[in-house]
Amino acid sequence: MSIVIMVGQLLLGLSILIILHELGHFLAARAFGIKVEKFYLFFDAWNISLFKFTYKDVEYGIGWLPLGGYVKIAGMIDESMDTDQLAGPPQPWEFRSKPAWQRLIVMLGGVTVNVILGILIFWVLTIRFGDSYIPNSSAKYGIVPGPVGKKIGLLAGDKIVAINGKPVEHFDDLTSPKVLLENTVFTIERGTQTVSVTIPRTILNDLSDHGIEEFISRVPRIKFVVDSLAPNGNIKKAGVIKGDSIIAINNHPIAFFDELKSEVEKHKGKAIDLTIKRNNNPIVLKTQISNDGTLGFFPSKKDLPEVKTINYGFFGSFPIGASRAWGTFADNAKGLGKIFKGDVKVNKALNGPVAIANLFGSHVDWVHFWSLVGFLSMVLALMNLLPIPALDGGHAVFLIVEMIKGKPLSDKFLERAQIVGFVILVTLMVFTFGNDIVKIIIKK
Repeated sequence: MSIVIMVGQLLLGLSILIILHELGHFLAARAFGIKVEKFYLFFDAWNISLFKFTYKDVEYGIGWLPLGGYVKIAGMIDESMDTDQLAGPPQPWEFRSKPAWQRLIVMLGGVTVNVILGILIFWVLTIRFGDSYIPNSSAKYGIVPGPVGKKIGLLAGDKIVAINGKPVEHFDDLTSPKVLLENTVFTIERGTQTVSVTIPRTILNDLSDHGIEEFISRVPRIKFVVDSLAPNGNIKKAGVIKGDSIIAINNHPIAFFDELKSEVEKHKGKAIDLTIKRNNNPIVLKTQISNDGTLGFFPSKKDLPEVKTINYGFFGSFPIGASRAWGTFADNAKGLGKIFKGDVKVNKALNGPVAIANLFGSHVDWVHFWSLVGFLSMVLALMNLLPIPALDGGHAVFLIVEMIKGKPLSDKFLERAQIVGFVILVTLMVFTFGNDIVKIIIKK
């Protein structure tokens, strides 16, 4: 059932993005009096469609190949490679008959709608939930680094007080794209010392394999006491009660929650001596850690770090939402730049449909769903602007060249460019899909 939910969310999210992207092209074309022949969600390869109907001379439908969608614009060389209509003289309602600036607007219509959608989603989310963050001052016991963080020199309990010399106000900034994509130096208070740790330019290669939590945990280091207990949990059966503090496992001292998690992971499925403190008295209990590495309790919420929320109102939320949308666009552009520079390996950076489905998750969380759709909308806008033939960016480049030259490029050149672009896109799709599968196999 979880796979069905995951795939269902993926298809719903992609369908929303594809339909609205193609609607941008459709509306721009119709605004300039250009005839649109087809509007399809997914591709009807070999003219095989799952559903279709005709309304006002436009065929609307759903194709069987879920690799995108398209609008077929009369008089335009596109992915359909239908060049028969180009054999005759240009008609006033055809794409090729319109001025280059109008054709450029039509080509950028999809990207424009994706940007608007991304801004709208982030704006609405900001109106509804505001801006929530953990103040860095709440991290009084420092950070919890994962294997990637430890590899570059971070230690549990480090207090990161500055990023590139600027004081840290939001704890979340420690794992922000600004840190991961730019040349970043942490200023750290470590006991009585102040030290610096430089984030490697290639850190995204490691994070691709392990995840952001393996760099620095999104939750600061905390002390804890037992709060709620699982009804049939092992430590409840052993005699642990609410308010107890766990201070050792097999005589290994424990002061923080991350130390507990580490010891539990080492001994999962095994019997242990659990030392607790109750009313300032140590008590040793016999229990067993479950096979999935849990003891069966939750820490008290009062031990968790403070979370602040700033609410901006209807109009005040707009610049915040727009900034988040633009930040997504800019960060992904920087990520592409790192690929071209060689800082990040292509197989580490690119994710296909399997990885995206995993991002949606196996249960429905509408806030997460719309946040991810907003993110993907900005990513789709960026990817479509790439100057690859067959993408909007490729068409736009050819139109700009035409405007500079003062005459259009030949149909033969555009046909060949379209074929090259299509081959590039198919290769990328096969690569990303195969890359997803390889990542899953490696993790297993």
